[in-house]
Amino acid sequence: MFRITRQTPLPLHSVAATRRMEHAAMQVLAAHTLMQRAGLAAARLALALAPHARVIWLACGPGNNGGDGLEAAMHLHAWGMRPVVSWLGEEERLPPDARCSLQRARAAGVLFTDEPPAGLSAQDLCVDALLGIGATRPPEGRMAGWLAHMHASAARVLALDVPTGLNADTGHMAQPLPAPRAERHTLTLLTAKPGLFTAHGRDACGTVWFDDLGAPAALPAGEPPAAWLGAQPAAPVPPAACRPHASHKGCFGDVAVIGGECSAARGTAMTGAAWLAASAALHAGAGRVYVCPLADAGEPAPAAWAALPEPELMLRRFSALELRAITAVCGCGGGQAVQAVLPAVLRACPRLVLDADAINALAASTALQAAVRQRSAEGHATVLTPHPLEAARLLGSSASAVQQDRLAAARTLAARLDAVVVLKGSGTVIAAPGQPPCINPTGNARLATPGTGDVLAGLIGARLAAGAHPWPAACQAAWQHGALADDWPALQSLTAGELARRLRP
Repeated sequence: MFRITRQTPLPLHSVAATRRMEHAAMQVLAAHTLMQRAGLAAARLALALAPHARVIWLACGPGNNGGDGLEAAMHLHAWGMRPVVSWLGEEERLPPDARCSLQRARAAGVLFTDEPPAGLSAQDLCVDALLGIGATRPPEGRMAGWLAHMHASAARVLALDVPTGLNADTGHMAQPLPAPRAERHTLTLLTAKPGLFTAHGRDACGTVWFDDLGAPAALPAGEPPAAWLGAQPAAPVPPAACRPHASHKGCFGDVAVIGGECSAARGTAMTGAAWLAASAALHAGAGRVYVCPLADAGEPAPAAWAALPEPELMLRRFSALELRAITAVCGCGGGQAVQAVLPAVLRACPRLVLDADAINALAASTALQAAVRQRSAEGHATVLTPHPLEAARLLGSSASAVQQDRLAAARTLAARLDAVVVLKGSGTVIAAPGQPPCINPTGNARLATPGTGDVLAGLIGARLAAGAHPWPAACQAAWQHGALADDWPALQSLTAGELARRLRP
């Protein structure tokens, strides 16, 4: 067993693949072995999390997830702890393994109660063993009441395999849990599942632990995992910080940020988004960084740029950019003006990051989407960085539909546009055509502030300019972007400008 951290590259397997692995393991192991191992692992972790617990309450459901909890209760009782089991089930309808664990727990003298214990304190522990990976509907009735009691108490919560109600494949939760009052932990068994690390999964699971139960089974040769957690090991990124002494700024790539619309007619000024992306590219190590602000006719509005926040950045008119020689970050604050320049950018730029209003322009034009696909055929690199609403516009869907299956949305967009897609959000999903997506394990709610997405776009641009392939460039940039937020000083506000300034090559 080990704790999964942001430093843990890990294959993630779907529910269907996990079932196949479980079935294969049961063909070579003695009956009841997997549940015995799962229960022992759960009991060991429970003891480590709450060694001084007055009460360890195990809420056990009517299936094999409940069986894991019953098995854990037997061990905790044998070790001198005070487990209390609330069980929802009918013995005659239990799966064979769960029935065996129920009998073992009763024979050991474990205390059973029909109602959850009152007065749970911070030193106590609640174990959620109600519904596992096979659940397809939200909890209701007594089960829902028990969950509400569990998460309203001051006790820590340990979920077995997945928190009840969480879709292990997608991370969607029909009834999201309330903000935690205490620590949450999840022990995922046999395989790690993608839903634990994206959408509602990160909030519901808290700290995730993994035990493969010593199972000898594996997927058939050639069957990939559903996703990867962290950057895929087979996709290294050139070490941008290792620079020779005999180098100059032209060695590290030119980035041009095309956006920052200023429109007197529409009363808009979105120059800040372009500056943030450019600042990120600069501090992330790009050799030269140009900013191309846009006005109604696709030309700069000089009056809006009188004070340069960072003198290292250089202004350029769009017509003065050498599009075939640069890495472009297009769309940050681009407004409607970006529509005029986007066709030329798509045709000419060898390396391109599309963000914000550039993505919105794509969503409204099948011709522009075809131009994105054509870029791949010509060997050009393209990375899109949509948030859920922008992804929904591209898919002709809704943001809520995207959030219900973030991996599927990212995979569909990557295949449709033949490009790398970075679907931002909790558990950012990075997808590329023809390979399992990556779920980024870093980042937190500090990033829910204006401009942090522009910073990510600029950071990816710098990685592309340094010569990285778009897939690892996007994975590394998302990881670094989130890790900065994770390491942010506790009493200091995170702003996008300061985030950009803290980037490193």
